[in-house]
Amino acid sequence: MTSPIGDTRTISVAMTGASGAQYGLRLLEQLLAGGHRVYLMVSQAGLLVLNTEADMALSARPREMQAQLCDYFDVTGEQLQVFGKEQWMAPVASGSGVPDAMVVCPCTTSTLGQIATGVGDTLLLRAADVVIKERRKLILVVRETPFSAIHLQNMLTLAQAGVVIMPANPGFYHQPRGIADLVDYMVGRVMDHLDLPHGLGPRWGE
Repeated sequence: MTSPIGDTRTISVAMTGASGAQYGLRLLEQLLAGGHRVYLMVSQAGLLVLNTEADMALSARPREMQAQLCDYFDVTGEQLQVFGKEQWMAPVASGSGVPDAMVVCPCTTSTLGQIATGVGDTLLLRAADVVIKERRKLILVVRETPFSAIHLQNMLTLAQAGVVIMPANPGFYHQPRGIADLVDYMVGRVMDHLDLPHGLGPRWGE
């Protein structure tokens, strides 16, 4: 099921220090192009990965990072808002300001574990906890291999709480011709689980 034309959502996106910055950037691009409001949180390790994998040197100061990204995606600060790890007055810190959904992309197994145990000592973790308790959709695009028994147990704990565990495992049936096609496959699956329309690639059987 996809959203009707003109149906806009508020989506929280968090980027952590796992490899796969391009997944997060492409997801941001798709959400913003669709006219959706995005609340963005980037961990310190996530900033390092963005610099390493996407050659994107972003400021650690939320307002400066927001200005950089708004310029990059050609959107306004009303549509894309960036929050720091201790910005406790951000809407995502409370059930009264909970977004329609949240995606952690890419998600480290450390972040996975902290969410599974209810740790909320950063805004990112508190935001995930709020989404779970308010019974909104939380998607974790985990990027790690292999998974240990601890990782798998944490995934089971979260899955039983209704969280969507979506490891960054792109398919190949669409005959990808480059890295961008593999990225689009995963981002398309995230968009599917957000019930948002996209044109990121053919579906099975098409």
